[in-house]
Order: sequence, then C-alpha cells, then structure tokens
Amino acid sequence: MPIAVRTDFDADTCRRAARRSKDGPQARRLLALAAIYEGASRSEAARIGGVTVQIVRDWVVKFNAQGPAGLIDRKSPGPPPRLTAEHRKALAELIETGPTPAIHGVVRWRLVDLCQWVWEEFRVRVAKQTMSRDLRAMGYRKLSARPRHHAQASGAIDAFKKPSQRAWRKSRTRRASPSTT
Repeated sequence: MPIAVRTDFDADTCRRAARRSKDGPQARRLLALAAIYEGASRSEAARIGGVTVQIVRDWVVKFNAQGPAGLIDRKSPGPPPRLTAEHRKALAELIETGPTPAIHGVVRWRLVDLCQWVWEEFRVRVAKQTMSRDLRAMGYRKLSARPRHHAQASGAIDAFKKPSQRAWRKSRTRRASPSTT
C-alpha cells in the first residue's frame, strides 16, 4: 500500500508551487505529485518525473515532512573535517609560539612541518592543501619575509642605491617648417 500524500495540498496547489519555483528539479517533482493528487498511479508519476517508483516514494516522504521545500536538492554534507576544534586550538598555539629550532628542527613553520606535527601529536593525517585551507579559515596567511643577511648593516642598502634618471623628459620645441606655397 503506497504512502498517503498530505491532505493540506491538492493538485492545483502543487502546480502553482511548481510555477513559482525557481528550481527546475523541484518543479518537476511537484508536477509528479500533482499527478498523484489527481489520481494517477505512482508509476505514471514516476514516468512524469523521469525516475523510478522508489524515488517517487522518497519524494512523497519528503513532501509530507517538509512540504514543497523538502523537494529542493540540498548540498551533500561531505566527509567530516579531519581537524577538530581541539586540533585547531593546539595548532594555533603552536603557530603563535613559533618553532624552537633545537626541538622542532626548523626555523619557520612550513605546511609540511605542520602536517607532520599534527600526525605526531594526534595521529591525524592531513594533506598540505587541507592544512593550507584550514589555516586560511583560522585567519592565518602565508607570509614569507625577504631574506636578509645576518650581518647586514641597517643603512647599507640606502648607501648603494643610485638615483634613477627621469624616464620622460620634456622635448625641445620644434620650429614650424616654412610653408611651400
């Protein structure tokens, strides 16, 4: 025995909702349900919707629970994030304190170093791209300082700079050529 369709709607109401809908698949589903309200069989409604009878049954269940809004396609949630709030908090503390070269073996954090630290600390494997995306979501940006020699004097660069010549100069005015008349 098929699942009954909710009684607060009818075929005309479904057709009006399909006409107002900006979502094509939702409109198609509403039209299939309108056919059911008019007495069509579930297999005829499946033919109208271009799906199987099982999918029409799923539409009826969603429609009964949520109304026309239940027939809109939703984005799938995807897999759960690998880094939890606890992992992110520990990672933020690590980044803020910076690496200790004697302990961590690096003088600045790279993505691969952070991925390795997360693996060693939590046994969670994270790809470089994922780490980059998570760090950007946490408000961190990849910054790299310009390399500077440790013994460089503070005014040494200014002493070697040479002033550039002006690229554009005003051209001399030309005399008008005598006309040949």
